[in-house]
Amino acid sequence: MNRSKLLLIIFIVAIVGIFLGFDGHKLLTLENLQGHQGALAEWIDQNLLLAVTGYAAIYVVVTALSLPGATIMTLAGGAFFGNLYGLAAVSIASTLGASLAFLVARFLMRDTLRKRYAETVAKMDRGISKDGAFYLATLRLVPVFPFFLINLAMGLTAMKLRTYALVSWVAMLPGTFVYVNAGTQLGQIESTADIVSADLLLSFALLGLFPLIAKFVVGFIRRRKVYAGWQKPEHFDYNLLVIGGGSAGLVSAYIAAAVKAKVALIEKHKMGGDCLNTGCVPSKALIRSAKAADTLRHANRYGLESVPVKGSFKNIMNRVKEVIAKVEPHDSPERFRKLGVDCISGEASFVSPWELEVRHNDGHTERLTARSIIVATGGKPAVPPIPGLEDMQPLTSENLWELQEQPERLLVLGGGPIGSELAHAFARLGSKVIQVERDDRLLAKEDEDVAALILEQFEADGIDVRLRHSAAEFCIEDGEKVAYCDHGGERVRIPFDQVLVAVGRAANTTGLNLERIGVDTQPNGTIPVEDDMSVRYPNVFACGDVAGPYQFTHAAAHQAWYAAVNGLFGQFKRFRVDYRVMPWVTFTSPEVARVGLSEAEAREQGVAYEVTRYGLDDLDRAIAESEDYGFIKVLTPPGKDKILGAVVVGSHAGEILAEFTLAMKHGLGLNKILGTIHPYPTWNESAKYAAGEWKRAHAPEGILKLLEKLHGWRRGKGQTRQQKRKEITAG
Repeated sequence: MNRSKLLLIIFIVAIVGIFLGFDGHKLLTLENLQGHQGALAEWIDQNLLLAVTGYAAIYVVVTALSLPGATIMTLAGGAFFGNLYGLAAVSIASTLGASLAFLVARFLMRDTLRKRYAETVAKMDRGISKDGAFYLATLRLVPVFPFFLINLAMGLTAMKLRTYALVSWVAMLPGTFVYVNAGTQLGQIESTADIVSADLLLSFALLGLFPLIAKFVVGFIRRRKVYAGWQKPEHFDYNLLVIGGGSAGLVSAYIAAAVKAKVALIEKHKMGGDCLNTGCVPSKALIRSAKAADTLRHANRYGLESVPVKGSFKNIMNRVKEVIAKVEPHDSPERFRKLGVDCISGEASFVSPWELEVRHNDGHTERLTARSIIVATGGKPAVPPIPGLEDMQPLTSENLWELQEQPERLLVLGGGPIGSELAHAFARLGSKVIQVERDDRLLAKEDEDVAALILEQFEADGIDVRLRHSAAEFCIEDGEKVAYCDHGGERVRIPFDQVLVAVGRAANTTGLNLERIGVDTQPNGTIPVEDDMSVRYPNVFACGDVAGPYQFTHAAAHQAWYAAVNGLFGQFKRFRVDYRVMPWVTFTSPEVARVGLSEAEAREQGVAYEVTRYGLDDLDRAIAESEDYGFIKVLTPPGKDKILGAVVVGSHAGEILAEFTLAMKHGLGLNKILGTIHPYPTWNESAKYAAGEWKRAHAPEGILKLLEKLHGWRRGKGQTRQQKRKEITAG
């Protein structure tokens, strides 16, 4: 830190110390000002210019240093100087103070942030350059955040000082007037009769209504601004148009049809999206076949004779296709047409915020209009630009299902959920699997103890897990496919037959013509959305993998509800998407299921917590099924039974997690789970036993000691009577 910054920090700390040391925060209270109202008013009448100047100077210092008392000082401005002088003094002083705070934050912190978070700062600056003045005005008119936070945050952006000062001054004027005017009425209270005066009641009514009026005005201006240059159709073909027939699109269309809206669903390929055709359904079918193979191979666990597994990989993949075919009618165009949805086979692109051009699969095009449009085009596997990788004709979760011959040596790139699920399945089916992960553990989003257990099982099942290995090059040497990986500076050679790439997913936005309506995608390709799932325009929405941040089928369906309801009824009421309780499951064996905070996330966020663990090796049902491994871990606030997060690692973990998810969603603690009857012997008893572990750890030791003494005392009295009876009988 350079000398000038250090001196400024020392100066600010000194001023704040003096302010607090002399009880400045106690002086700036409504009671104190009213107590000295008479004396101050008399002195102000005699020294008006000096009083206004001194008042403004103090206001500047309070605002610039983010000291408490700005609201009281605003009311005081009206009380002692009236509307004219009070409004002038407060508006000028508050703008000067805010500008000083803006400059201090920029001087002290912007360079540091720019060095450490260059990409984030650059993205923030692009947004500020485009819409910064409008958003600043919105924050000033409808203060979602305290003004001192706005001052500091804006100082870290590239906004020009003159823009910041001018917009702040203009946008704060209405609110300043309302508060100053309220102050003039407070200054006139001399008796109880004044409390019910019309002027005072009007001032307080303005004080209460201003945020609502400002919010309406800002919304109106924002709509006018965002739709500027577009001609809204007088009539619409549909209430809702949905692009994409995956989980998010299907749920959106279903909801619209259920409330009798006219809705069309546009899908260029197969209904059901990734989940049905290339994701959840086929992968779980393959995993089940792999589990059956593992059971046969280790039948001795169940008192049977283990047998060598010689399954036909072609038959396994045919079974996968049969499973897809059985589920397919649930997502078919026929079913949705019966529900009232117009299903269109084609590709859509934006013409305007209300209009799409649809290129039908049969070649013809048409334009369709709707009051609202939802983008639900999903995602696709990301293939990194590693030299030589494309020449290997890599497998992904998308094209894997066309395989007819099982790879003898399968190289899996990626240690996340998809890579781990498929690596384990192929290993159990008999492939020699090498899994490469550049991080220091598998399942990087899970806690270390979870990842360690999965790694132990993978190695036991013969998977060659290469951690801290980063794929650098692919080539063919002497007719053999070879990957070269970087491992701590060492070049590692890995021969293989097929490579499966599972290093993440990218959003499907190609061909949507989003640039036509001024929508820029994020670096990972996803479409930026607001809390109500809208995209720039109040009537355009995105949900599912194309929107993020979660790329789960159930997350897509969850988002789709908000997109559809806000798209259909947003003019009357808007709902903000709720991610507080988002569960997910990784279908390895053992399964990993989690909801809420992990230990690592709790530490990063500074959340105080304690851990309750229950080992599934203690569960009778697990022992009976020879699957007595894994654990349940629950995070709770110290001394409380509220569930902050839960993870289950073991067989049937996804089903066990449901109870914790339900409890978190509805605010139920571990005591409620403990007090619920669970049938015996079931896997879900483990949730109750985990709650019991928490209860045991929080037993009231003092009361229990007193009860122990009470029971001992009661036994002592009983023994004395028995001894007396024996003595009488003997006599």
